[in-house]
Amino acid sequence: FTAKEGEVTALVGPSGSGKSTCARLAARLWDISKGVIRVGGVDISTIDPEVLLRDYSMVFQDVVLFDDTVMENIRLGKRGATDEEVRAAAKAANCDEFVHRLPQGYNTPIGENGAKLSGGERQRISIARALLKDAPIVLLDEATASLDVENETRVQGALSRLLVGKTVLVIAHRMRTVEAADKIIVLADGRVAEEGTPAELMTKTVFTTVWWIYNDKAPGGD
Repeated sequence: FTAKEGEVTALVGPSGSGKSTCARLAARLWDISKGVIRVGGVDISTIDPEVLLRDYSMVFQDVVLFDDTVMENIRLGKRGATDEEVRAAAKAANCDEFVHRLPQGYNTPIGENGAKLSGGERQRISIARALLKDAPIVLLDEATASLDVENETRVQGALSRLLVGKTVLVIAHRMRTVEAADKIIVLADGRVAEEGTPAELMTKTVFTTVWWIYNDKAPGGD
């Protein structure tokens, strides 16, 4: 399938259908055994992985944080970034308000894997890193864990800023993300079963089945 530049391409499908595998193959976190993956027409297997990853920002469910300060955890997105750049990214990711409540602000150690932060706060740190990096391609795995209303709103606001003007490949878990995508790839048993716009796919069998699954998972069923 093709994920067009500047568009949001959503990967949907039941558990085990290959969504996470697709996202990781796209950034060459894993190597493929056959076929070709191209970015800008270039086979990514010919590009040094370190060079390739400069063009990617990744926001996955399993946020990796280190037993260091808020400032240094965000700065991992862009080595050598100034404190002002880090704070600007944090503000755009809606981190500023909770950071100012911490004992030492941006210089507060957050514990191993961010143990001193909530799930929503850890996600916002991850988004701040991605905003700081400002790579043209974003790989996003939406969090399936439930957040309180305030954190959910702030995380979604931060993501909306991150995705502006980017080429986005998102593992979608929410119907509103699926419905807002430019293109949807429906995966089943490790293969592309269907693809198209949300409107086009509403008449397709596999997508309709997935649509009902996603709606059942949505709060209130909407």
